[in-house]
Amino acid sequence: MKDGFLTSFVNVSRVQPIGGLDEYGAILDGWLTVLSQLGFHARHLSINGDLSSWRRRQVEGITLRFRHLDRTLGDIAFLWNAEHPGRMGVDLGSGLERLAWARTQTNWHQLIYDSWAGAAPPATLDAIRTATLLLGHGITPAARGAGGITRRVIGAIDRDAARLGVGALVRDMYGYWSLIGALRAPWPEIARAIEEEIRL
Repeated sequence: MKDGFLTSFVNVSRVQPIGGLDEYGAILDGWLTVLSQLGFHARHLSINGDLSSWRRRQVEGITLRFRHLDRTLGDIAFLWNAEHPGRMGVDLGSGLERLAWARTQTNWHQLIYDSWAGAAPPATLDAIRTATLLLGHGITPAARGAGGITRRVIGAIDRDAARLGVGALVRDMYGYWSLIGALRAPWPEIARAIEEEIRL
């Protein structure tokens, strides 16, 4: 994956119905105020996109992306029902990790994985990070369904890189995800589940 992207991240979003373009503009203005309070100077922020509308099934919309210097922070979409254009909404989104990356101008892998940044291939680090979140919420490996996603994520782990175990990295990732919300399973159980799945 390119810098700025992860399989799992903390979503920062605002999704709500609106009455018209004025509300859309006010929400965008409010978001720019939030970004300013986070330390993103207005002269380094830009908004761009294509004003021609797109369509997905019954929804049409226009999406604009906001950037800080050379890094895209997220986007804001103006949405409406294709058959009932008066039914409108806004979907504004970004990622907490991406905002931290743009704000600090830190190396992406160093920001996300800290001292683990060079310990294994980025795809393996990302997979262990995501598997920790999934297993922590009780989504165990299975042949299909949500558990199938867990199995596929764990399958992306380089077995050679994980030969000595994944416990220490899982413990660090567990600490991060625990800041966002309580996880059901303890970290040693998550590490054991990953290592058993790798050995299958």
